[in-house]
Amino acid sequence: MTATMAAKTATAATAVAVRYPRESALVAGVDGTTLALALDQGGQSSAVGFLAKVLDPALFRDALATTMAIKDSDLRYKGRDRAAYLAFLMKKGKKATAAIWEAQKAFLEEAFKAESTTRELDPLFTVHPDEISLEVFSKDESAYARLAFKNPSFAERKANHGTVFLDASKEAGASFESVPAYRPLQIEATSTATATAQRAPVERHYDVPHAWLRGFLQVQSAATLPSTSCTLAPIDLYNILLQLRLRKAKNPPRSIRFELIPGERPRVVLEPWELVLESHGPVFAGKAPRVARIFGRTRLALLQRLLPHANGMRVHLLGAGLPSFFVVELPNATLTLGLSGWTESSWASAVAFDALMPTVDDETLINALEKKLVGDGPQTLEALVAATKKPVDQVRGGVQRLCLRGQIVFDIADGVYRPRSIFGAAVADEVTAFGSEREREAHRLLAKKNAVQLVKLHDQGSDGVEVHGEVKDEAQQRTYAPRFTSDVEGRVSEAHCTCPRFRRSAMREGPCEHMIALRVAWGRKRADDEKKRDTPEGRKLIRAETRTFLKRDGLSGKQTVTRVSLDDKVVLLSWGLALAPPRHQRIWFDSDSEARDAYFQRLEALITEGFVDADRQ
Repeated sequence: MTATMAAKTATAATAVAVRYPRESALVAGVDGTTLALALDQGGQSSAVGFLAKVLDPALFRDALATTMAIKDSDLRYKGRDRAAYLAFLMKKGKKATAAIWEAQKAFLEEAFKAESTTRELDPLFTVHPDEISLEVFSKDESAYARLAFKNPSFAERKANHGTVFLDASKEAGASFESVPAYRPLQIEATSTATATAQRAPVERHYDVPHAWLRGFLQVQSAATLPSTSCTLAPIDLYNILLQLRLRKAKNPPRSIRFELIPGERPRVVLEPWELVLESHGPVFAGKAPRVARIFGRTRLALLQRLLPHANGMRVHLLGAGLPSFFVVELPNATLTLGLSGWTESSWASAVAFDALMPTVDDETLINALEKKLVGDGPQTLEALVAATKKPVDQVRGGVQRLCLRGQIVFDIADGVYRPRSIFGAAVADEVTAFGSEREREAHRLLAKKNAVQLVKLHDQGSDGVEVHGEVKDEAQQRTYAPRFTSDVEGRVSEAHCTCPRFRRSAMREGPCEHMIALRVAWGRKRADDEKKRDTPEGRKLIRAETRTFLKRDGLSGKQTVTRVSLDDKVVLLSWGLALAPPRHQRIWFDSDSEARDAYFQRLEALITEGFVDADRQ
């Protein structure tokens, strides 16, 4: 693999050059079919290769086609091409001058030229001692997939281990779709020309945007964070996709809500219709009830082709604004689909993830972890802790830093870390640290003590939270007042700032550095508050708070909603069936400490009774 890691200042991209001995192709023979996969000749190890017979051609075809569909998926809004309409107006003698027509053509030519030289990475093909894997990331930076086939999926296996780029052009994708299930199938992945598929070499030079590369690495590192998991049956995914196909949500929230109660099967609720789907998998094995939401549910339709092969599906939920992972369990194979908590249109979620980035800078520990993984192969976190004799939090931060540098990958399906280097050399920390110059400026402001402060948080109920802040920029000797509204889906609307950039172009050029700094500060405060509320010292700081708890009757499906509020010396209770008038109770206490103790006792009693905290996702 040949890659120039120097970033271009103008385009903020990494230059990549690949050379394939031919295009990937499907070759039909007398005794069967051969899928000739072309690997990069200039890779870290040109000897990387794989040769084996596939025992289940139908499964291999459908899994590979699903992975390529995830790679090519792009749910971003696409404006319509008005060139034909302008030509029609000119023909009719309307106000569409030749200057407008020429400007339109020049714009389209420039746009297509940029598109041809700036693109995402080719799929990463890795040969491990116990499996082969394929990694892709969608064009819109919202979906990550890792397809892994275990050794029992193949016969007569011959392999040279390593990581390399795989040719997956449009023509190659058509070959993957055409794999016949009724004929014997052989895989031949190599970086050298063979007699099986004699074609001309293929060379590509393109720039990978740093924003795309940053999302690719951050989604993988996010997999190392603690999560809550549950298991669904294949019929559950079928029911979800069927209901989403029959309905169209016109109002938010457009999410899937998981209601997880220990000892009961997970319930899946489709919002905003409040449609409850009882799952058919095993019961939830967690210690405490939990409610979790995921957004971007439309992308789950990419898994529909695997439904006939699936044995089950494990869902890993990290929390609000963070990615969620769906592990589809196949016969001797797994497909991990990671749905990121950010897209190109959701900048707020991207910067919120910064609060959970690793802070370990011990290069000696990081190098020791990398050496252990490269030398001994896949390792669990516990094995790495025992080998390095370091605290768990330091080891976790070290491997997370290696994930961000593209040196290893966390296999969430097996719960192990695997060596997998994208470019051979580590990706520079500057590439993954900030998505733009504005984010860099925002973190410069956050590094100054008391430079970014939260002034007011206004809870607007179903409309979200309005956040007001104050940002002092000593370099400019100015103080700015940014504000924004974050809805229940984590999207930001009605943003405003008093800085010159916003006054000049508003949000047309994206959020200013002051809005980003305020968003990060708010995300950190929420994470810090959730940690503090579990400690006696942190609870003493809470003087006003409202929590909503839910409980659903498994037989009737009716949902009971209980809302508990603390307001200084008063505890307010509100309870009743959903969509019905609630009952209310107000309790006064002699001191705020007594009210606070009664408030938390009430919350613990609700959890004991099987209620789930809807505000703690």
